[in-house]
Amino acid sequence: MRTDLVKKEKAIKLRSKGKSLREIEKILDSPRSTLSGWLRNIKLSKKNKERLHNKWLVALVKARLKAAQVHKKKRLERIKKIKQEVKEFITNASINRLLGELIFAIFYLAEGTKRENSIVVANSNTKILKAFLNLFRYLYQPDKSKFRCCLHLRKDQSEEILKNYWSKALSIPKRQFIKTQFDKRTIKSTFKNYRGVCVVYYFDLSLQRRILYTGEELLKIINKI
Repeated sequence: MRTDLVKKEKAIKLRSKGKSLREIEKILDSPRSTLSGWLRNIKLSKKNKERLHNKWLVALVKARLKAAQVHKKKRLERIKKIKQEVKEFITNASINRLLGELIFAIFYLAEGTKRENSIVVANSNTKILKAFLNLFRYLYQPDKSKFRCCLHLRKDQSEEILKNYWSKALSIPKRQFIKTQFDKRTIKSTFKNYRGVCVVYYFDLSLQRRILYTGEELLKIINKI
């Protein structure tokens, strides 16, 4: 009992000096519920109230940063797990001609032009266009001379630099690039890694029809699932 009275007196003194309940709890090793009862009638000065409020704000920021770090760590762990699962799954996959044509047809239905004229696909993502052309070349052994490319760039971008970039990335000679189109509405500076939109053309109406019809038939099968 004597010990409790001593602790209570110390708690009151500490509180009067502007210590928080958390601080007093650590100093006296007393439960928060007990301290709340002892100190509920202790009034703090304006200065101490401001001090405690500022400490609370600092603690809140720290808590939020810590929570964000924990959340980020867990998110990265989830992403790593999913990537590993996909990697193990995809390792057993192989693309033969049948599967390749089906993938290509669906891709073309999603990204290619539907107007009967030629095979046309546009994208700003180099990996996507490169994969499209790799699969196209694997499946159909196209005539290299029939490819054409057109760049759609912002006004502040270098045509020569980007022609070199897309030509190398897609293995299509620069001489097969037609007149570049520039967006005259450009106001803000283009962000660093944006390389414009590259449109790839391949002039073969019969092959385009085959790809489109394959995709349409595949959609019928999928829609029956």
